[in-house]
Amino acid sequence: MKIAEIRTRTEHFPLTRPYRIVFRSVEEVDNVIIEIRTGDGLLGLGAASPEHHVTGETLEACRTALEPERLGWLLGRDIRTLPRLCRELAERLPAVPAARAALDMALHDLFAQALDLPLVEVLGRAHDSLPTSVTIGIKPVEETLAEACEYLALGFRVLKVKLCGEETEDLERLHRLHETLAKRAILRVDPNQSYDIDGLLRLEQRGQALGIEFIEQPFPAQRTNWLRALPKAIRRRIAADESLLSPADAFALAAPPAACGIFNIKLMKCGGLAPAQCIATIAEAAGIELMWGCMDESRISIAAALHAALACPATRYLDLDGSFDLARDVAEGGFILEDGRLRVTERPGLGLTYMD
Repeated sequence: MKIAEIRTRTEHFPLTRPYRIVFRSVEEVDNVIIEIRTGDGLLGLGAASPEHHVTGETLEACRTALEPERLGWLLGRDIRTLPRLCRELAERLPAVPAARAALDMALHDLFAQALDLPLVEVLGRAHDSLPTSVTIGIKPVEETLAEACEYLALGFRVLKVKLCGEETEDLERLHRLHETLAKRAILRVDPNQSYDIDGLLRLEQRGQALGIEFIEQPFPAQRTNWLRALPKAIRRRIAADESLLSPADAFALAAPPAACGIFNIKLMKCGGLAPAQCIATIAEAAGIELMWGCMDESRISIAAALHAALACPATRYLDLDGSFDLARDVAEGGFILEDGRLRVTERPGLGLTYMD
């Protein structure tokens, strides 16, 4: 059960559907893939998709942190000592959460394979499957409507719409979507930090009539005081994303009066499944619901997030569409998508087949 070899490579993934959000446009993404092999033949996989705009971690910093010669301390270590190894990851790689997440999920993959169980069972399954949202970026109204109808035809029933912060434009798109969807799908919105308090209150007032389920990260990440200035009923319909990077952030957001009613956990922000579980525990104790989100990622890390999500009683929402628009991937399996719902396979570990 000891680690015998570590390999890394950077993979370039073009997107089949480029998109725009408030702070950038995305047409392609690079992921750093990690392979950890044990002496008895097990292979654990991890993937890192750093987001400099959110965590400050660059692709180069991520790549450097995952160079095999920097990971020699893991060679010879027993994967059955997983909790200790995860603590060491946090100590040795504090500033590169995506790199840490890749190592963390590969170790979890190996640990569950060693037990011959799917990771979700090792973590303690709480859900069998959940619907995931799919994201529509910032685009003209007619393109938005066409994309929404395409997703409906594919079986998705939850849409997340990126907003631009221009209220007139945002509300026009939402009104037209509401008319087009005719209660056939749930709407969530994500302004990506582009609103102020007055704008958010107007959006919330109109949003209830439009059937918007919740609003994700309306304010700049540091403006948690703005969140706490909102009425409790509105705070319960706010999901924290960029404000939530670590268990320490979760603890601060959950302190009474809770700044929000939903935590959006992303492995690339918090550093892997071990810290994600800490965030989930804080959320459950504070009565805060969980959404599990992602960047543009290989299905390796999407599978890892899904296993964790389905093992948390507080999980209510999934936003795990990050691999759907990759023109290619380096792995198969890990999860099954049916009628807009995600479930994991019953294979051991993350349930992946690696295409080396």
